[in-house]
Amino acid sequence: MRHFHRYHDLHSDAHGMRRNRHGHGHHEEGHARRPRFFGHGELRLVMLDILTRGASHGYELIKEIEALTGGNYTPSPGVIYPTLDFLQEQQFISLSEEESGRKKIVITEAGTAWLEENSDHLAHIHARVKARIIGHELRKNPEMKRALENLKAVLDLKVNQAPIEPTLLKKIVGIIDKAALEISQLD
Repeated sequence: MRHFHRYHDLHSDAHGMRRNRHGHGHHEEGHARRPRFFGHGELRLVMLDILTRGASHGYELIKEIEALTGGNYTPSPGVIYPTLDFLQEQQFISLSEEESGRKKIVITEAGTAWLEENSDHLAHIHARVKARIIGHELRKNPEMKRALENLKAVLDLKVNQAPIEPTLLKKIVGIIDKAALEISQLD
């Protein structure tokens, strides 16, 4: 059985730094800035789904996931290869060496069956990814960006600069809740 062991010895330290067994490291992309794009185990389903459209290689999986997320998430080899190892250990994929030396990745019957068992979860993942892409695009809109930055600036001035009275805080929360309700009721 061949594995993708190059990235297995990575671990995170207390500062969000990814380090290998030699102590060399780099900051994880987006570690503190935004939530993970996929929940625990979801990348496995996404990768198997991509593999149903034909045999692939690790780099091609990275590019397909980047395209799927509208360019908002590009998994690192340190994420892809351990996931491929897991899928291979579960016998959901098989690997074969090509003449070029690259490993060809093919989904197995067991992988296809597991993907079908989890088709509802996969559909949910695709719907959530689509919604996040729309949200990313909306936040790039100049007017939306200006309005959100304006709200952040006002809240920073009112809430973070000095102690705030409970009655004022209650009014601010009420205004934000009212705006959220109005937005949710728009057609």
